[in-house]
Formats: sequence, C-alpha cells, structure tokens
Amino acid sequence: MGKIRTRIIGNEDVEEKQKAQQKQRSQEKKLEKTKIHLAGMKGGERMKSVEPDEASLEKMKKAKELITSSAKATEVKEKEPKKKTLVIKSRGKKYKEAKELVDKTKLYILEDAIEILKKMKLSKFDESIELHLNVDETGLKGEVDLPNSTGKIVKVTVVDDAVLANIEKGKIDFDILVTHPSFMPKLAKFAKVLGPKGLMPNPKAGTISTTPEDVVKKFSKGILRWKTEAKFPLIHQMIGKISFETKALVENANKFVNAVGKSHVKKLVIKSTMSPSVKVDLEKI
Repeated sequence: MGKIRTRIIGNEDVEEKQKAQQKQRSQEKKLEKTKIHLAGMKGGERMKSVEPDEASLEKMKKAKELITSSAKATEVKEKEPKKKTLVIKSRGKKYKEAKELVDKTKLYILEDAIEILKKMKLSKFDESIELHLNVDETGLKGEVDLPNSTGKIVKVTVVDDAVLANIEKGKIDFDILVTHPSFMPKLAKFAKVLGPKGLMPNPKAGTISTTPEDVVKKFSKGILRWKTEAKFPLIHQMIGKISFETKALVENANKFVNAVGKSHVKKLVIKSTMSPSVKVDLEKI
C-alpha cells in the first residue's frame, strides 16, 4: 500500500497549493530516473535506469523554482486579511422628498416638528412617534405617567409557578414582571436572564409588592420606565402614534422631557418610525 496523503477540500487557496506540491512530486519522480528500452534483452532485462542529462536537470530546477514561488505567493495571500465591503444603502425617492421638508440648521417648536412629521408620512402603517434625547450622563432612569396613551399595549405579568416554568424554558412574553416578596428567592436564579433585559423585579422600580395586583393596574394605565443606554448618554422613547392628535403628542413629549429633567437634556430630536429626524427647541418646552 502506498503512502497515504490527506487533502483539504473546500479552501481554494489550500487546494491550489496542494495541487502544486503534487505536480512538483510527480515531475521530480519522472526526472529522477528515465527508463529506456534495450533491444536484444529479455523480459525485465529490457528496461534500464539511467541518470537524467543536464537539460533534464535544468528543467527540473526551473520547475522547482516555479512551484516554490507559487507556494510562497499562496501563503502571502492566505495571511492577507480579507477586506470588508461597505454597502451603502441608497434612500428612496419619498425619503429624499421628506428630508427636503426639514431645515437641518433650524430648531423647531415641538408642535411644528410634529406637524412636519405628519406631512412626511412615508408608510401605510401607523408609525410610532419617537423622542431621542442626548443627555449629560449615563445611568439616568425613572418612570413617568404620561397624560395620554402611547398606543403600545404593555403586558404586565405577576410571578407564579407557571411563569417561573416558562422563564426556565426561555419563554418571556411580558414587558413588566411584578412579584410578591415571597417569590424573590425562586426568581434569584433567573437574575442573569431577566437583569440584562430590564425585567428583574426590584423595589426601586416598584415591581416588588405585597399587593402585586395593584401594581399591575398602575403599569397597565401607561406608566413608562425609562433609562439611558448602558454605555452612552442616550434615551429613546416612543410617545404615541402618528395618527394621534398633535395636542396629545405634545402633552406626552412635554411630560416625558420634564420627567428626565430639562437640565440634563443637551439635545432633543423627534421622528417617526420611517422619517428623518427633526431638531426640537428645548427652550420652547
């Protein structure tokens, strides 16, 4: 049985290198000894091995140099990091037309900004109206009871054994989790799952109570919990739908900004789900 050689399949560069090495070995074997036929001899005696002449040796030398240089080029190619292609998405015609309605150098009164968003409605569905705040520090958080609905249905769940079983299976189908203090020891093992999602009940958020049913009613009315991003001083909050009356959206926006604290807010923009953003004049809020 001959020598077993492994071959890697699937990597074009490696395959090309292996083929070159195989070709080199094949040429070397052919040039090492040349078989010639001698007339007048019987059977196996008719074949005789002779050493290659100078021309063959020169040919073999050039072949080796060519294959070696090819192998080195392949190694360099393998070491070179692959360049990432940056894909720039072009905006549609409607978006570009909507963008022309906004003066990027201007700060708009909140009412005017909302009216502009209504004029530039870009989709058939009822888009959300969002506030995006650039604040002076991370770690800001709180809750606020908006005067009007945001249009978002908030699912508040009270912890029981069935809920714990669903969490253990990875099924999380609630926005706010409320619990009686007696369930906290059982909930502790899910802290790593619920904590990063902001769903772990805690006293500061008011989600641990001896009367959890009352807490459910409170959050179901539309009380919002807000906080900055973990690593950046940014707050994002939905305050309603584009189909809502301008007055209701203005009242929600004012209440939310005041809950965060105008002294903390460095920049405020408002936008709908699909629209460009509109800068808002904080002095007029």
